[in-house]
Amino acid sequence: MSDSVSDCTERRSAVTEAEVEALVRGICFKTGPPRTLGVEVEWLVHELRQPQLPASPERLQAAYAALRTLPLRSALTVEPGGQLELSSLPAASLMECIGSVSADLDAVRAVLREADLGLSGYGHEPWNPPSRYLHEPRYDAMERYLDRAGPEGRAMMCSSASVQVCLDAGYEEPGPLGHGRRWWLAHQLGAVLVAAFAHSPVARGRYTGWRSTRQSLWAAMDPGRSAAPPLSGDPRAAWARHVLDAPVMCVRAPDGPWDVPEGLTFRAWTRSENPPDRADLDYHLTTLFPPVRPRGHLELRMIDAQPGDDGWIVPLAVTAALFDDPEAAEIAYRTVKPLAERADSRPAPCNPLWNDAARHGLTDPELREAAVICFAAAAEALPRLGATDEVREAVAEFTERYVARGRCPADDLLTRLHSQSHGQSHDQVHDQAHDQADVHHGRSHGQLDGKDIRT
Repeated sequence: MSDSVSDCTERRSAVTEAEVEALVRGICFKTGPPRTLGVEVEWLVHELRQPQLPASPERLQAAYAALRTLPLRSALTVEPGGQLELSSLPAASLMECIGSVSADLDAVRAVLREADLGLSGYGHEPWNPPSRYLHEPRYDAMERYLDRAGPEGRAMMCSSASVQVCLDAGYEEPGPLGHGRRWWLAHQLGAVLVAAFAHSPVARGRYTGWRSTRQSLWAAMDPGRSAAPPLSGDPRAAWARHVLDAPVMCVRAPDGPWDVPEGLTFRAWTRSENPPDRADLDYHLTTLFPPVRPRGHLELRMIDAQPGDDGWIVPLAVTAALFDDPEAAEIAYRTVKPLAERADSRPAPCNPLWNDAARHGLTDPELREAAVICFAAAAEALPRLGATDEVREAVAEFTERYVARGRCPADDLLTRLHSQSHGQSHDQVHDQAHDQADVHHGRSHGQLDGKDIRT
């Protein structure tokens, strides 16, 4: 969620509504042959020997100061709740991306171990309530804005972590690697990726009723900010309209707290007596959190953080194969096309398809079938992308352990839940929590009534 934008910049000339539309269309979809790949990996930071315990702000501050002295290739940033994020440079190949981020993670873990801290790959903090580590004008304003809609925003800011895959927008021309096809595919295949890699079924030690609690938060917190634009028509035009019609989160100030307007769209701001400038537009773009965000490239934001030191490699490899290999991209397109009907013409992630993916994971028969086909296509494509035997084996092991069995990483945590449920079946436990805990109805995670899985 971190974006490198200064807190406040000197006022420049205002931008008109027409200029905003032209700028957005020009900077958010840069087309051409898909040549580069990137990944952003977020991690929760816990006590090394007792991961259920959060680290104190003082210990985090000292550890992060030491991390900033490392000669990393990736950009290292800190999220509002103290999560760490490593963002790779654009890589010329899958293996270049994996190699550089893996080396950086090794260095980061070594420094954290010296402070008795460790990284945990969960899509949502399983044990502790949201607690903000960063107190900056941006996040103060964001918290005030999101609190108007309910508790989901704070949980998203402080308790979530993801694997974000960054892909080139694609060719201007149509076809499997054309930007229009890739934009559409990202929003439909995205539901399959949510289901296959769901890894956040627990909050505050209790089952929430979702395989991906993280994704349920995004869908619930503020549709004007976290939903995709309509997929019909030209992606550039649709995104430009979306940017203009999205609510303004905050207006930056050189001193003191930032203003948090209510009911002000960016379009209305351009028509006001004190219109925004280009820097305000750039900042506004960083406050929009759709599942697929165009930033010149496509940023796929729907994948939960994964278990294990190297769990992030599998979603990166699978996603890259399904988008950048023409044969695999065509198979993925044909496979997910029937699923689009379940979206019911509503934007992701606020539609029935994405809702089912987040709640049920691959226990949903259609999502499971689509995942089986897509993972097989990815496996066939990985040698063509230069993937090593180690990466191909990791994808094969994930496929066998989860996809082929209609499971996702969240189900490993739910198995522990089941073992404590005194003889109830997994489905019974799931149905009970389904009835008891639904974050879409605005209930705080502190009030969820699922089973406790603390160890």
